[in-house]
Amino acid sequence: MAASGALPGLFFCFSAMVLLIFVSVSPPTWNSVSFLNANQYSFGVFGYTGSKTQVGYYFPLPGDINTGTLHNLTFVLILYPIAAGLSGLAFLFGVCGAGYHRVGTVFMSLLAGLATLCTLIAWIISMSLFGVVRDRLRSNGINANWGNANWLALGALVALILGSCTAACGVFGRYRRPRN
Repeated sequence: MAASGALPGLFFCFSAMVLLIFVSVSPPTWNSVSFLNANQYSFGVFGYTGSKTQVGYYFPLPGDINTGTLHNLTFVLILYPIAAGLSGLAFLFGVCGAGYHRVGTVFMSLLAGLATLCTLIAWIISMSLFGVVRDRLRSNGINANWGNANWLALGALVALILGSCTAACGVFGRYRRPRN
């Protein structure tokens, strides 16, 4: 193995990629992972239970939750699949860095940092968006609860923070093969 210093960053980037893929295939594709559950609806990145897959959507429940601002904030959820792709690229560059050359580890560090930024922005906006919707639904007497995608995204964010830091430290690892 050329660079064992790149392995922790490689592990964290792979973990974040898997978690972000789970978050990205939330409703209407996979109803087991959602940001918010209200009545029979589960809300995800590309829609809700029973809707067509789309970027940006209106909420199908009564109340004052279908404002233009909340609708526009659902467009920002596209950052989750983008962050999944960036962390996947960071993982691929990390494999190159761990097996061959320091440049792969440098690119892994940069891409993990960019994926961290995307995930942080998406997580803050999704928590705010679904928190406001949850509070408005509860004030109308509708039972609304957090879904598990919020916490999967938080786990991915922590993994990406650790991955970008350990990848940056892994840049300074040993890359020279021992002489025989």
